Amino acid sequence: MPETKNAAGKGYWGKILHVDLTTGSVSPEFLDDSFYQKYLGGIGIAAKVLWDRLKPGIDPLGPENILGFTTGLLTDTGSLFTGRFTVVGKSPASGGWGDANCGGYFSPALKRCGVDAVFFSGKSLKPVYLYLDHEKAELKDASDLRGLDTIETEDLLRERHGKRAQVACIGPAGEKRSLLAGISTDRGRLAARCGLGAVMGSKNLKAVVAAGTQRVGVMDKAAIREISSAFRKRLDKGAFFERFLGDRLFAIVGRMTRPGFFYMRQPALLWRKMLKKFGTPSLTVLSAEGGDSPIKNWGGVGYRDFPLERSENIGAETVIRFEEKKYGCYSCPLRCGGIVSIKQGPHIIEEMHKPEYETLCAFGSLLLNDDLLSICRINDLVNRAGMDSISCGATVAFAIECYESGILSKVDTDGLDLRWGNSDAITGLVEKILRREGLGDILADGVKRAAEKIGRGSEKFAVHCGGVEAPMHDPKFDPGFLISYFCEPTPGRHTISSYQYLDLQELHKKFSRARKTAAVTSRKKRFNPKDKGEMLAVDSFYKMLVDCAGACFFGTQVGAELPLCEWMNAATGWNLPPDAYLVAAERVHKLRHSFNVREGLNPIRDFRPHPRLYGDPPQDKGPARKVTIDIDTLAESYYKAMHWELQTGKPHRKRLEELGLPDVLQEFYPPDAQ
Repeated sequence: MPETKNAAGKGYWGKILHVDLTTGSVSPEFLDDSFYQKYLGGIGIAAKVLWDRLKPGIDPLGPENILGFTTGLLTDTGSLFTGRFTVVGKSPASGGWGDANCGGYFSPALKRCGVDAVFFSGKSLKPVYLYLDHEKAELKDASDLRGLDTIETEDLLRERHGKRAQVACIGPAGEKRSLLAGISTDRGRLAARCGLGAVMGSKNLKAVVAAGTQRVGVMDKAAIREISSAFRKRLDKGAFFERFLGDRLFAIVGRMTRPGFFYMRQPALLWRKMLKKFGTPSLTVLSAEGGDSPIKNWGGVGYRDFPLERSENIGAETVIRFEEKKYGCYSCPLRCGGIVSIKQGPHIIEEMHKPEYETLCAFGSLLLNDDLLSICRINDLVNRAGMDSISCGATVAFAIECYESGILSKVDTDGLDLRWGNSDAITGLVEKILRREGLGDILADGVKRAAEKIGRGSEKFAVHCGGVEAPMHDPKFDPGFLISYFCEPTPGRHTISSYQYLDLQELHKKFSRARKTAAVTSRKKRFNPKDKGEMLAVDSFYKMLVDCAGACFFGTQVGAELPLCEWMNAATGWNLPPDAYLVAAERVHKLRHSFNVREGLNPIRDFRPHPRLYGDPPQDKGPARKVTIDIDTLAESYYKAMHWELQTGKPHRKRLEELGLPDVLQEFYPPDAQ
């Protein structure tokens, strides 16, 4: 593989690879320093490459689509919380921009191959995988891997290429081109959303194996060590709080938020200790009691339909009884994950990543299922198949409501009694979805397409945003999520912006555009959509900065002020102020949004969420009683802050000029149209 031109090292190699699966060729592209100053790294590289190389209107599952794997600007530099990679491509689920983010250990392994990203185009005639290290990159026959699940694939490839090799692969879901398919690494961590596993399957690309050993250089290694050490010390504060944490305390906190007379700023210290002790399952009881969790396909109320005595059965304390050891992604000082072993019940599982909150909710409260062993079984099934648990659970919820309403019968389900909470039937339907068998074949592409095929009024139960199933956080609890769900380039995404994130991240300490959130907010003010757009826009840009760096979103919320800009300056030698990094992040966001507009998509129109998400009609009980969010005014406020035209979604000419995006300006404002 050709030598990099960036031998000195500035946190990036200045080199990406383009792999043409049709011809089998592997070609390097060298990027200069000005490119990184403009687009940073990670998703920023991808945004520019896909904008330049993808023509609008292509079939997402056709050979013209490009699938990219990008590492972050801070990956493997000695910074903390920076071991994540981003997968990109045109989404077959939304028809627009697609990206999915994942942790584990793949990202540093890929970067140690001397590249910042790899992009695949074309389609192989037979199954292949890419092997690369710091010396070579070559396509290899993957015929013997066809049909293997993700863990079997990973184990075989690591046995073949050595323990240092890290693998990103698809399972049967991706091979069968399910639009719910993701891409797996580290035996069950998934880049799950947007259906990019189906894109990988459509290209006959089974896996990417990275086995590099070459460490990227940085400009000031001592400064990075010093910044990381100070950050770690801040993280260690408040350890005595952990002993008091448990599901009963979480239930009390959840119940305190129920009445909704006022809302208090989210305490980052509490969230940090919750993550450290229990991981994301610490949210299960709290969110069910407080109104954050969707219940009964978004039509129920937690304390009425899934009360504490049931949510506790799938709560944090119950989950960690099965935990054998803690798990942390690369460069993570918190280690919120865990490896569990299930030695009881009908399905023994020797080793598995514990189910995260999204999975516990999607196959728990969303379905009124409090059988933890069945959820663990399903977690293992979808991880091995390489399928998004959020979308899969939402699709099962849709099917259950169709069954309960008489739209589907036992004939349609092959005898499965799809009642709420029937864990055996739920597991059986998941197995059908993974095999694309019977009704499962219809459901394997998500609720939007299933409703189109089933008809008979089933669309009223299909809860999605632009073809992507809604995540497990209710905007009627936090209206900020609503903007993430339908105004972002990737609809149905919960890890971008929300009022809670603004509380936790304290962005006013970093960026001049941000303002401090109030310690206490009245119900009336919280649900007033006016003037919310600017802060949510800043939050969206900050998420782009996080993804460009290759950082973990949780790292931004744990109360120690994640020093992203300081690390990037130390790595690159740029010495830029935080506001300059935020502008670069906005530039990346504009490219992703412009990609959608070029495809003819305007989020406010094409990604509009299901009415249940914003309370139309409002619920009669619970924390969201009588809540209907003014979705249009909220979106207008966001569009204004983003400098987008409301009717077309086009970015404003002046902002494109200010951001230095002449190619986007040419696309939307050609000189001959003046």
